[in-house]
Amino acid sequence: MQARQLVVWWLDRMAAVDAPYPERLTWFWHGHFATSVQKVRYASLMYGQNATQRRLGAGDFRALAQAMVVDPAMLVWLDGGGNTVGKPNENLAREFMELFTLGVGDYTEDDVRQAARALTGWQVDVVADTSSLNPRRHDNGPETVLGSTFAYDSTSLVNMLLTRPASPMFIAGRIWTRFVSDTPPDPATLDALVAAYGPGHDVTALIRAAVTSPAFRSPASVLVRQPVEWLVAALRALRLPASKLPPAALHGGLTGLGQVPFDPPDVGGWPAGTPWLTTAAALSRIKLAQVLATKGDITPVTDTAPSGRVEATAALLGLPGFTARTASALAPLAGQPAQLVAAALASPENCVSA
Repeated sequence: MQARQLVVWWLDRMAAVDAPYPERLTWFWHGHFATSVQKVRYASLMYGQNATQRRLGAGDFRALAQAMVVDPAMLVWLDGGGNTVGKPNENLAREFMELFTLGVGDYTEDDVRQAARALTGWQVDVVADTSSLNPRRHDNGPETVLGSTFAYDSTSLVNMLLTRPASPMFIAGRIWTRFVSDTPPDPATLDALVAAYGPGHDVTALIRAAVTSPAFRSPASVLVRQPVEWLVAALRALRLPASKLPPAALHGGLTGLGQVPFDPPDVGGWPAGTPWLTTAAALSRIKLAQVLATKGDITPVTDTAPSGRVEATAALLGLPGFTARTASALAPLAGQPAQLVAAALASPENCVSA
């Protein structure tokens, strides 16, 4: 029950804030450091992780990564709380290198074993929603990770990983494919992103470089909206809090679309791009869109004469317009405003951002 309340809380927040960018960035980090309440079980730990990502997500990536490697929810999710000297658990070390900082192929199995030793000793207090280092359970090293030998702890290990050449390229690529285009950046653009990110691991500078690059303005730079992004855009357009939707319709809709906040399918998070454009997803989207159009404020459409309602619907949804094919399909619904808005919400134009 608390997990579902947490989902509604965040959707309400994303739909209501005057400045949506911080929430959009927090959503990105939730997918990057993917953690699921299904294993964590404590909604309070998930809330705490969410707050940390919002607080640190726009600054120095190093600070965020240092916080995430010992975050209570993350420690539960990747078995870091059971990682102790003499019996190291490798899950957190492996995923932190492969999925969070370096990418696939930039470490060896021995690097994983050594990094796991560096991360020993952390324990979670689920009553206080905190984590702490128990020195008696920590391996004092030294460890050799990626050719570097040192008596590592969580902080120094993260610092070392972020100095590897693969790390800035990995983070820049992730930012690009979630904020700009489903197509990876060309080498010159990637170099510019890495330069902006710089030795300060500046996330805001990196994103600024991405959205001001020539490629960002290219018609070829298209993103398929993830289901939560699609839903939040609809809630904002229709001035509709998620908490005003029937709980079964909201949860069932997100489940059908394959994306429930705080419940990623695995540590790799959710996919990007065309995997969201399936027939099953389209059916779930139109079903949820019908609920949204019925509950939301569509007066800009109903107050418009039928001959102008297709254009009014595009304006309501913040779209520049519809293709001739989509407009032709929507025109017969002009006399049924709710159905018109629902169909437009599920249209191709509203499922991508360019």
